[in-house]
Amino acid sequence: MSDDPTGQEISGPPREPRAASVPADPGVVWDERFAAAEWPDKPDESLVEKVSGLAPGRALDLGCGPGRNAIWLAGRGWKVTGVDASAVGLGQAAQRAAQAGVAAEWLQADLTIYEPPVAQFDLVVLANMHFAPGEREELFARFGRAVAPGGHFYVVGHHLDSLGKAGPPDPARLYTEALLQGLFEGFEVEVARRERSGGDPPGPLVDVVAWATSLADRDRDRR
Repeated sequence: MSDDPTGQEISGPPREPRAASVPADPGVVWDERFAAAEWPDKPDESLVEKVSGLAPGRALDLGCGPGRNAIWLAGRGWKVTGVDASAVGLGQAAQRAAQAGVAAEWLQADLTIYEPPVAQFDLVVLANMHFAPGEREELFARFGRAVAPGGHFYVVGHHLDSLGKAGPPDPARLYTEALLQGLFEGFEVEVARRERSGGDPPGPLVDVVAWATSLADRDRDRR
């Protein structure tokens, strides 16, 4: 699993159809995608803007792929754990990290079943991961529990307005401002719309960005 900051279609190279009764292994699917093309190495621009003023701590990059955000964080003193289902993507991340002269922990796991340690991270990053509606709420709650009190949860994803230009072809997996706002509990949340050029057909492409700050335990109890 990973993100697609360029706004390119993320459906990946053509594959032989699978039988309906055999679910696709996300690690295998993303192994194919990462092996098929050179993926971006620049960090998400809004993440850079939000994090640059923070003191480094522990960071968790969920669906890190080849590590563009994790490596940038590690280069600024963060102790980073990158999680992805793809062994290929994690191998690319480790190679890029070595070339950049930084260290990070790389963990292979399917995000739909991964249980991060509770309240252990000052920053959790979820970049361009688009989950099905039936699992999205539970996953956001689980990932949110990994954020330490006072820490931050950063999310960026393709907006519904980018349907057919970027991101998954299923509109139910795309975000709107209201949908993303409603996925956080126990956080102070800022949600913003971000437009950029690109896509096929040409944009503008629309992303939605959330910056959520975890409340202290006493404030969570009041909500």
